Amino acid sequence: MANMTMIEAVQNALDIMMDRDPSVVVFGEDVGYFGGVFRCTAGLQKKYGRTRCFDTPISELGIVGAGIGMAAAGMKPCVELQFADYMYPAYDQIVSEAARLRYRSAGEFTCPMVVRMPTGGGIFGAQTHSQSPEALFTHVTGLKTVIPSTPEDARGLLMAAIDDPDPVIFLEPKRLYNGPFDGHHERPVVSWKKHDLGAVADDAAAIPIGKARIMRPGNEVTVLAYGTMVHVALTAAEETGIDAEIIDLRTLLPLDTETVFGSVRRTGRCVIIHEATLTCGYGAELAALVQEQCFYHLEAPIQRVAGWDTPYPHAQEWFYFPGPKRVGEALRSAVEAI
Repeated sequence: MANMTMIEAVQNALDIMMDRDPSVVVFGEDVGYFGGVFRCTAGLQKKYGRTRCFDTPISELGIVGAGIGMAAAGMKPCVELQFADYMYPAYDQIVSEAARLRYRSAGEFTCPMVVRMPTGGGIFGAQTHSQSPEALFTHVTGLKTVIPSTPEDARGLLMAAIDDPDPVIFLEPKRLYNGPFDGHHERPVVSWKKHDLGAVADDAAAIPIGKARIMRPGNEVTVLAYGTMVHVALTAAEETGIDAEIIDLRTLLPLDTETVFGSVRRTGRCVIIHEATLTCGYGAELAALVQEQCFYHLEAPIQRVAGWDTPYPHAQEWFYFPGPKRVGEALRSAVEAI
């Protein structure tokens, strides 16, 4: 077992799957010779050639559209959009074509395609490089949506996504590429290489899509989080001393409702955290599901901690970012409620 950064884990997953299956192709803006803006595809073009890992024009619509055609023809494209913020020109292709292909063809065609996108803030990317659009994908029938929080999950879940017979949106929290982030921006960055959660098993295996993980067992309150917010939640629980059970959802759709409901029914309290804007964010769906299925077990109102309903501000990034202080306040409010 060795430690990897999330960048290395993503590259390793792509390498493994391209080696196993010649139908797997990787393409996007600058992913070939340069190895991607975050270097997640470094070395793949040199190893597999320009027909299996190649650069594209700056056209997200064209990248995804080409991938859909390849997938319908029997290939397994894994395409990269440089930032999740740039997916909007491709959104019609994702929603109207990729997600609907199996249904509209009565199963004659499928779309085994993965769309990888760096997501979230924390790097001073401002409004056009910091968005978290996961709710726009979970609303769409026919898509799976995955967000890893550790290198091992990034590798295992990406391998499963490439093997999946239907389209998978794979969102990679860019603030987690090089190391975990607890929300304390003033502290030195810790590399995955020196962190316990950076360990990746030697035997590369896919991690099933649709299975959450309990990152921290607890009895006082259930915390539902994903991506960067998992690490913020861990820090908030430690700093407040609250016995919180923190669940890393890992997959937003399909959602592991068994793990979520089982935890909330036991603790009687629930705090939901995400970096995306509050209104109509994915946390609203989680809150509705928990209320519907766990109502008679709840001992306090469900709490949501999220980004504010405004474009991601550059100068006020840490005011917008749901840090451990705000999460800690929500934890206290949940456990102190009568």
